[in-house]
Amino acid sequence: MKIRNWGIGICLSLFGTFCLGGCSGSSPQPVSRTVTVFDTVVTITVYDKDSEDVLDACVAKCEDYNARFSRTSEGSEIYELNHANGEPVTLSGDTVDLIQKGVEYSRLADGKFDITIAPLSDLWDFKNNTGTVPDDAAIQEAKRHIGYENVRVDGNTVQLLDPEAAIDLGGIAKGYIADQLKAYLKEQNVSHALINLGGNVLALGSKPDGSDYNIGIQKPFAQNGEAITSVKIKDQSVVSSGIYERYFKVGDKIYHHILDPKTGYPYENDLLGVSIVCDSSTEADALSTTCFAMGLDDGLKYIEEIKGAEALFITDDYEIHYSSGFPK
Repeated sequence: MKIRNWGIGICLSLFGTFCLGGCSGSSPQPVSRTVTVFDTVVTITVYDKDSEDVLDACVAKCEDYNARFSRTSEGSEIYELNHANGEPVTLSGDTVDLIQKGVEYSRLADGKFDITIAPLSDLWDFKNNTGTVPDDAAIQEAKRHIGYENVRVDGNTVQLLDPEAAIDLGGIAKGYIADQLKAYLKEQNVSHALINLGGNVLALGSKPDGSDYNIGIQKPFAQNGEAITSVKIKDQSVVSSGIYERYFKVGDKIYHHILDPKTGYPYENDLLGVSIVCDSSTEADALSTTCFAMGLDDGLKYIEEIKGAEALFITDDYEIHYSSGFPK
């Protein structure tokens, strides 16, 4: 039995991204801040001058979102909702907005992506798992309480119609936070920035010289952060999901963290990972899981119907398959 927790689908070595030396004196030097939220290292890099206060505010926003969106931190809004025994709970506007987006993406994915996956997530517990497959009876019981249809939103009040249901925003929270940080940076007249939430990468504008950011896509299971390919983006997001992020092995079988709400077990198909490129990091977050769940053929068909979104699929033979408009 082996346990792995890579947690990153985008290489942190962003090819040609940062001007760390040899820059002209007139070019602003990048300034970064790093904070850990959602068990993820977040790095925000801004190229505009006088950015210290702005970056401090970004860190504060990350910590605030983490305090509200975490399902495991007692006192968080999601924790309170999940432990309300089916009673309505009044939440902040951002939390309600994120839940509504999660429900909508769950509906569009026909439940293949589902924000009420928490009962199964808790059972498998890939964060602390010792490499043991849960009892099948427990898996079948957890499945009974999964269904985005159980989420009712009325204004700022949210209710879980099944008292045993629970929300897990881990599939879209990082993307949502990235989008909110980008919006804040734009409000502060920042023109060039890169936001990296544990592999969810979102660019604000281009690099200062007008060129694209070149983002490395991690080779599945590569222990040294090796990239299998890269993608150029400007004012867009790149998000990856893959079986190599969190998993354990029993014998030769891999049990990974992308769980099928219908079976209660990890999805089984010929994919190692999926990367999505689109304007919204929230959408990219949800689509990466959805397309992975669908497998190569159905995932490609699905992404072709999503305006403004492109996908890269890595199959178990390490071949790369692209949607028709993927930026190369």
